[in-house]
Amino acid sequence: MRKPVIQTSPLAPKTPPEISKIAGVRLATAQSGITYQRRDDLMLMYFDKGAAVAGVFTRSSTAAAPIAWCRQILNDKSKIKAILCNAGNANAFTGKEGEEAVKICAKAVAEAIGCAPNQVIITSTGVIGERLPHENITPHIAAMVKSAAADSKNWHEASKAIGTTDTFPKAISRTAKIGDSAGTDSTITITGIAKGSGMIAPNMATMLGFIATDADLSPPILQNLLTQLNEVSFNAITVDGDTSTNDTLILAATAAAKHKAITRPDDPALADFTTKLLEVMQELAQLIIRDGEGARKLITIHVKGAAHDADAKRIGLAIGNSLLVKTAIAGGDANWGRIIMAIGKAGANIIPQKLAIAIGDIKITQDGKRHQDYDEKTLTAYMQGDDITIEVDLNIAQGQATIWTCDLTERYIAINADYRS
Repeated sequence: MRKPVIQTSPLAPKTPPEISKIAGVRLATAQSGITYQRRDDLMLMYFDKGAAVAGVFTRSSTAAAPIAWCRQILNDKSKIKAILCNAGNANAFTGKEGEEAVKICAKAVAEAIGCAPNQVIITSTGVIGERLPHENITPHIAAMVKSAAADSKNWHEASKAIGTTDTFPKAISRTAKIGDSAGTDSTITITGIAKGSGMIAPNMATMLGFIATDADLSPPILQNLLTQLNEVSFNAITVDGDTSTNDTLILAATAAAKHKAITRPDDPALADFTTKLLEVMQELAQLIIRDGEGARKLITIHVKGAAHDADAKRIGLAIGNSLLVKTAIAGGDANWGRIIMAIGKAGANIIPQKLAIAIGDIKITQDGKRHQDYDEKTLTAYMQGDDITIEVDLNIAQGQATIWTCDLTERYIAINADYRS
């Protein structure tokens, strides 16, 4: 099969967002040639004075070697000094040799910047089961450290370097306020990058995501925020129902900004920061869906009225992962019965007679059957759009969830049938 030509997703943003640099963070990229030719595939994020860091990682039972390393060093109390990422090779299912490759890369970065290896986060993404040729990576480290810069352009370059089948870079910035009892606000900056296009059904984290802020927050507070907000951002997306061996999401705080001391994650002074951090995470997550392999339509699934939030999310994911639902939407087919099927298989508590479904503004069901005002021509016309919304109301209790997914087209097959060629 001929390898498909990479074309920018039709759902990509028309205008690249403005990206803000983060005080205390410098970035550099380089070309290792491990898998890709004529493009950068290495990214170094360097924290001048170290950073407090939190992370969430894949729950896959076949997690890659870098995952074990990251879990180990984040249990340490040392500040993190750098993050190194390579694209094109996942270093997953590579045994002891893969573990050794992680250590060699961490040692090379540590020697170049003058820190301990356990202050260096290592991440990888790409093909599973192939040896990671660390000898292609380590010769670039010293030059990357030397060239690392803080300007916003480097964030864009970094977001491109970490991609695999991505068709556009994914980067978002926000400013927030952290206040004090005197009513004085300090301005905080948050910038994040992510990669992901296929093998997207995060279970704990995202494919690869790196978010940095100049706020002065401790690792426990960062971890609390990251874990909480992850559930309604990266853990609420799916392209194909497959969880990667390498899913990693990192949140780093450089403490370059000056603001009141924060000692607990529910401090009211963190309200605006939490809101803006969630915006960054949700927008990055949605960009991943907009870049789903072969995607032509963004699908937003709102579920409410469930017995609890977990039931709502279960139903949302059942719809979002249904191949029949996704292919019907790809074809613009008003076959809403597939949504009924997906809800029924989810295993959540439902009462069919109370189930109310709408697609866009078009009412589909009532009283356990098709809505009396349902018009298929109107629904068919709506299904031709590239932004589809499905509303499900169980009318039982207050549980709710939102899931983002995309349609499934023939191009997804073309990309994945020939991924390694």
